[in-house]
Amino acid sequence: MYTNKVLEHFYNPHNYGRMKNPDGVGEVGNPSCGDVLRLYIKVKNDKIIDIKFETLGCAAAIAVSSMTTDMVMGKTLSEALKIKKKDIADRLGGLPEIKMHCSNLAEEALKLAIQDYQKTSSRHESRVAGR
Repeated sequence: MYTNKVLEHFYNPHNYGRMKNPDGVGEVGNPSCGDVLRLYIKVKNDKIIDIKFETLGCAAAIAVSSMTTDMVMGKTLSEALKIKKKDIADRLGGLPEIKMHCSNLAEEALKLAIQDYQKTSSRHESRVAGR
């Protein structure tokens, strides 16, 4: 049912855990299956320099979260926003069709984390410029 890559990321997830003082946070859930993903990012000079996740969900949800962090680390924000659910699933060697919604969670959480960072960053820049 799952590829070796999915199982590898499920049993040994990369970048798992909570981040202290993140620059952006994205949280999404799927009410039909109960999966919840929270993604944290740290950004410097428009690049994601650290990323962590917390996921409550099935093996596919955890593997997708882990793979997403690997794919995003070191990318610019615009590069990270280009990553789509199919890219994540493909890097894992595919997901069963019934589990493709897990890759939707990762793509959406990443977008929300970047939007959260951009909102916070623009508010900070406005305050600094207004001084």
